[in-house]
Amino acid sequence: MGFKNVVIAGGGVLGSQIAFQAAYWGKDVTIWLRSESSISRTRPKIEALKAEYEKAIHLMEKSRSVSIWCNGISKVDSFDSKVCLKRVADAYKRIKIELDIHKACADADIVIESMAEIAKEKTAFYKMLAPVLPEKTVLVTNSSTLLPSKFAAATKRPQKYLSLHFANHIWKQNIAEIMSHDKTDKQYVDQVVAFAKEIGMEPVLVNKEKAGYLLNSLLVPFLLCAMDLYANGVSDPASIDKAWKISTSSPQGPFEILDIVGLETAANICEKYVSVPGFISPLLKKMMFPYNFKGMLKIVRDKIAQGKTGKAAGVGFYKYSSK
Repeated sequence: MGFKNVVIAGGGVLGSQIAFQAAYWGKDVTIWLRSESSISRTRPKIEALKAEYEKAIHLMEKSRSVSIWCNGISKVDSFDSKVCLKRVADAYKRIKIELDIHKACADADIVIESMAEIAKEKTAFYKMLAPVLPEKTVLVTNSSTLLPSKFAAATKRPQKYLSLHFANHIWKQNIAEIMSHDKTDKQYVDQVVAFAKEIGMEPVLVNKEKAGYLLNSLLVPFLLCAMDLYANGVSDPASIDKAWKISTSSPQGPFEILDIVGLETAANICEKYVSVPGFISPLLKKMMFPYNFKGMLKIVRDKIAQGKTGKAAGVGFYKYSSK
């Protein structure tokens, strides 16, 4: 029958997108947040997503161009703008926000953890969640860099725990990376694959645990290289982005991508490398990571301290119109 009741733990950039996408495809969605202040940050994201989906549908109605088409919203051959717009309106109403973890998870078929890439915080969350979840609930992480085996024991349901990672702009870049660990029961992998298809995703299996999965194994080194150029004074973000976009015909440069992802995420990634033990660090520098991680971290921390956390905040490496 598939998963009907979906709980998203975390209302950040991807958490809110996953919530809206699932609701768009008819799932009953609850976003669990840790505090009242989180609500004031999450609600505007949901409202903005409603507008994004509506805008995308209107563009799709005018053109069948591959460059603007959003397969997470509709396949070309089955597109009906009126049906899609009604789904958007229904999705907006279907999403609930809950601060009580017991109420949020009371009838959850699947819980999608979409919290910051901080291992200690994820572990604490799973330990809190374990006694709350119904027996039926499948638990997945949307982590972009951390392996599910690291947290499996803390979940108290390792056989029902795996990774389900989404790309940013989920309605257009509708890929879903599914990665299990050695204790995951295959039946739950199959259920998560089916769920991904039900919410308009294209599931891809990662057959072996790999930090970064497929997408971020390609993306993170790319972003680090760009930040390293800036941290070492080789060039500026606008020039680096221009060099990449014009030379490769890509729609976005690395610093535009960083603004979309959010600079808190960039800081978390940099911190992982800065905190590498001293006796290992020289080896990494010599071999495959000759990057100025401390310089990168200072840049993003300074911006975060100024409230320049990325596109969602209206400013990061670039300024964005509020319209």
